[in-house]
Amino acid sequence: MKKYIVIVFVLFLSHTYFAQEILVLDKKTGKKVNNVTIFNNDKTISLTTGFDGLADVSSFKEDEEIIFSHLSYAIFRIKKGVLKKRNYTVHLTKYSEELDEIVISVFKKDEKTKRIAEEIAVLSTSDIEKISPQTSADLLAAIPGIKVQKSQFGGGSPVIRGMESNRVLLVVDGVRMNNAIYRKGHLQNAITIAPNMLDKTEVVFGPSSVIYGSDALGGVIHYYTKTPKLAEVDKVSSQFFSRFSTVNQEITTNVAAEVSFSNWASFTSISYSDFGDLTIGKNTNHGFEDWGKVFYYTENVNGNYNENPTKNANPNTLRNTNYNQTDVLQKFFVPLSKNTDLKINLQYSTSSDIQRFDRLMELKDVTDVSSLKFSEWYYGPQKRLLISSQLDINPYKNWLERGLLTVAYQNIVESRVQRKFGSLERAYRDENVDVFSVNGDFSVPLTEDETRTLSYGFEVAYNELTSTSYGKTLQITNGEINGFSDDFKVQSRYPDGGSNYLSSAIYIDYRQNINPKSTLNSGIRYTNTNLNATWLDQTFIQLPETEISSNHSAVTATLGYVYKPSKNWQLNSVLSSGFRSPNIDDVGRVREKSGDVTVPNIDVKPEFAYNAEIGIQKYFNKRKFRLGANVFYTLLDNYIIRDSFTMNGSNQVLFDGEYGNVVANQNRGNAYITGYTISYLGKLSNVFNTSGFITYTKGRTYDTEEPMSSIPPLFGQFEINYTKDKIEVGAAVRFNSKKDIADFNFTEGIDNHDLTPVVNPNATNPKDIYFGTPSWITLGLNSRYAVNEKFSVQARLDNIFDEHYIEFASGVSSPGRNLSVSFVANF
Repeated sequence: MKKYIVIVFVLFLSHTYFAQEILVLDKKTGKKVNNVTIFNNDKTISLTTGFDGLADVSSFKEDEEIIFSHLSYAIFRIKKGVLKKRNYTVHLTKYSEELDEIVISVFKKDEKTKRIAEEIAVLSTSDIEKISPQTSADLLAAIPGIKVQKSQFGGGSPVIRGMESNRVLLVVDGVRMNNAIYRKGHLQNAITIAPNMLDKTEVVFGPSSVIYGSDALGGVIHYYTKTPKLAEVDKVSSQFFSRFSTVNQEITTNVAAEVSFSNWASFTSISYSDFGDLTIGKNTNHGFEDWGKVFYYTENVNGNYNENPTKNANPNTLRNTNYNQTDVLQKFFVPLSKNTDLKINLQYSTSSDIQRFDRLMELKDVTDVSSLKFSEWYYGPQKRLLISSQLDINPYKNWLERGLLTVAYQNIVESRVQRKFGSLERAYRDENVDVFSVNGDFSVPLTEDETRTLSYGFEVAYNELTSTSYGKTLQITNGEINGFSDDFKVQSRYPDGGSNYLSSAIYIDYRQNINPKSTLNSGIRYTNTNLNATWLDQTFIQLPETEISSNHSAVTATLGYVYKPSKNWQLNSVLSSGFRSPNIDDVGRVREKSGDVTVPNIDVKPEFAYNAEIGIQKYFNKRKFRLGANVFYTLLDNYIIRDSFTMNGSNQVLFDGEYGNVVANQNRGNAYITGYTISYLGKLSNVFNTSGFITYTKGRTYDTEEPMSSIPPLFGQFEINYTKDKIEVGAAVRFNSKKDIADFNFTEGIDNHDLTPVVNPNATNPKDIYFGTPSWITLGLNSRYAVNEKFSVQARLDNIFDEHYIEFASGVSSPGRNLSVSFVANF
């Protein structure tokens, strides 16, 4: 009997000391990773993790290097001796130091860039932390190929390949942000999510309608917020972030907390930013001393009243650019089973009133800087609510390997308030949009090695818009507002009887590795849209029809080819088509700007884009350095443009007490946009890394030979960074070439040619009156010091030489010299 007890005891000790089980986890989610291949350099030992993420590595020698390989993760190498010190736990990441990034946005599933034909750009968490942008729009401006326009400081409209606003699709966590009132012109919706909440940002350039449907003509910008991860041992962590910037007295505070358990996790983030009035650069090397300065401003903000404009004591301080914003993110991650995960996503963003700076600078008399037109023109608090649930299923069936089902509700609130000097009548226009959406995206490998993959899915999005308007006459006593004396009618911005917009689509995508050196991407999508709108009040605008209904459908396709002649070369080519179906803003908006009144046009039809592009990438330094170039040509058919129009036989209409020229969105023939981006990224050595890009874009109409709107001049950026131990130091140069006035689009007014420097005020042709956008160049420095594992300090000094410049088409000058200091504490 004692003999058997000894044998059992020895076997127990053998298992305890010699069976060395390793646990492989996803670094991002904390979930166990199965099907990870584990082997040595000689490949004499090869193991695979099971569904429990475990494998026995006792057969490896103590000094032997162990390699972990998985299709969706970067290769991971570690000595067994080091592995022992880490309690036999390995965390795999989907980021590769060899620049072979894992991208989700192109196919809505993890895929390596070596199989992707489209031009893409990715900003990781570390990139976002280094850039330390004040808003997410400022973050986008750091991405190669993207230019950002600002009409006021509380805004930012990204331009991709000469297209912006409703021709660019914004997505957050798989839910499209574009809604039925995304307008043609400039948008500020890109800022409604705090940069601190982002895990990464992916940009897909060019028409991507097969996966994303309408609106993605210029490209797709996909924000991914941070997701909590599981932990084998209960864990609570938190982070405190604070930043101060001198150029506008910015104070940003972000508090985040993550709670991790083995069966669920939670992430909470609250961010508050307070921005003061912006100070612009003093060095006017462009030669226009007064351009962009504020000599007079209105004090009619926050309930104050002053019947006359006020002289600005410091014209370099842009009065009425201050605002604040609050962003909240709450996300839950719950694994329902071994193969099914649930994410619950709650987001809320709100702001203070945001003054429409460019409209407040409008003059009644261009020769008199004190003759301001508006005493009040501001956006009410911009509110965005998102509630979504996302079910991630991985049944590993023949007909479905992975599926993602996303159900979401969004509520967007916008308002505009305006009043002119010399008038006590204040006009209010309020918009409320409810958006309900369901997305299903599924994929299945047709071969075991996943060299052939089929993806398919559907999308349904329903928008319901309520648009109201009213007027109040101020009652003034002793120079103060003490109420209202009367009400009056105001023309609503959108159909006042209500409107809705329904979009539904299905798609199929197929990818195949033709051979080890080439991959074929193809896809096709069918989309149908339906719009209904009703106008009730005909006091100001008399329409031929007060109830409209329109239905449009389109088939779009993509064909991409990736060729890799060697490990260090990659050639991409893409043929794709896209379309944008007119939304409620296209057919039903009423507004005034610079004497032009936009009126409804119910006959607007969809516009189509046909795109061809070629990309080339060359890798150096063991694929740690990449040089790339991408050239594209996009043909727009039946393009939508805002141009002169007639209503009831007249080319003028009464709006807010003044007659204006009638304009409307309408279809034209063909136009083209072409351009290129040359970029590089990578490591020069173990301590130096660098990146840079140059982007050129040109666009003209074939039918009128007129420049297209939103085409930025040549621009770019170059930077170099040094990283060693706890210190990071870097420098960046940003530049923009001149935009000649002859290259501006005068028909639509989107390019804001009238906000460029005046060179001949007595001329009659705008091309002789205005200069265009001057060229500019800025230099900035950045640094970061990690005090220890929990505390770090970062400082940035941007626009060191205090240059004055204005981004193309922007209505507000860019920041002058700015020192930004931030502090991060992890607990």
